[in-house]
Amino acid sequence: MKTPTALRFPSHSRDDETRRTSRVLEIIQMIAIAPRRWSRKRLSEHYEVSERMIQKDLKLIKYKLGLRLSHSREGYEFERTPHLPTTAYSFAEALALLTAARSAQTLPGVNSAELAAAIARLESIFPLEILPLLREATEQLPRRAVKVHRQTMLALLHRALAERRRVQILYATASRQGDVHPRVVEPYSLLPYGRSWYLIAFDHHRQTILQFKIDRVQEAEILDTVYTLPKDFDADAYLGDTWGMMRGADFKPEEVHLLFDATAGQWVSEENWHRSQEIEFLPDGQVRVRFFVGVTPEMVNWLLYYGERVLVEKPDWLRKEVREKHQRAVDNFQDI
Repeated sequence: MKTPTALRFPSHSRDDETRRTSRVLEIIQMIAIAPRRWSRKRLSEHYEVSERMIQKDLKLIKYKLGLRLSHSREGYEFERTPHLPTTAYSFAEALALLTAARSAQTLPGVNSAELAAAIARLESIFPLEILPLLREATEQLPRRAVKVHRQTMLALLHRALAERRRVQILYATASRQGDVHPRVVEPYSLLPYGRSWYLIAFDHHRQTILQFKIDRVQEAEILDTVYTLPKDFDADAYLGDTWGMMRGADFKPEEVHLLFDATAGQWVSEENWHRSQEIEFLPDGQVRVRFFVGVTPEMVNWLLYYGERVLVEKPDWLRKEVREKHQRAVDNFQDI
């Protein structure tokens, strides 16, 4: 089979060409790994492009790259699996990469199906005999830094999200004494929050979109049934205007103005706490932060953390509540 020296695409912007090149290479790998799983329609939905564009990609693969591609009602497959380039790593290099990637899954701000896919792809290039040793080494990270069970659940759920496959889970509810119930869910998003991770998914038992704390998922199994992620789903819109992961109509959004001293203001300004956030740096070094948000108990606790470094300018009821909680904390120590 003759291998072209370069892929040539119609005249578009460099970014468009880069995205298409990446997509074509991914399609080759996806079909090679999972023959007859990917139809033109499923590829179109996965990449959120038209079926016509996918058809052009498939023609490029078949005719310009010369890969023997065939299809049935179930999907596409290669008549002969293409030889894809691999990268050679020493054991030490593999250990470093896998450790870094798995640790990154526990960090706030890392929320990517590509990360889990990269871990799986990295593992896939090693002989089967080595994998148990690699996994044992990378999963035995310090307990303070990572929970092995959480890592396992995150990797599985990221994979299910990437492949758009349903998952059966055993979930312990926060209420009802932690009763455990089986559920079949369709993952929509995985979000880090505080020191935890949350899954937003369509729950087939309740027939609605719910959120699940990853640490309460006791067991999980990826099913063969595929699903389509709604194009109009937006995690921010789902969570609404409330602070944190607490949804509900009881927390009506309102104007919240907070004045931080220079030190705390610098900390706060470096993070994105809510989609309505507005930051104002004052000449004296203080930082004013404005939100239009439903104030939840989580937000009150967040304010208490900053102590004397923050002043609640509005609303009045929130300033009063924070002051009263600080006063009760002082009272608790008076008799000691």
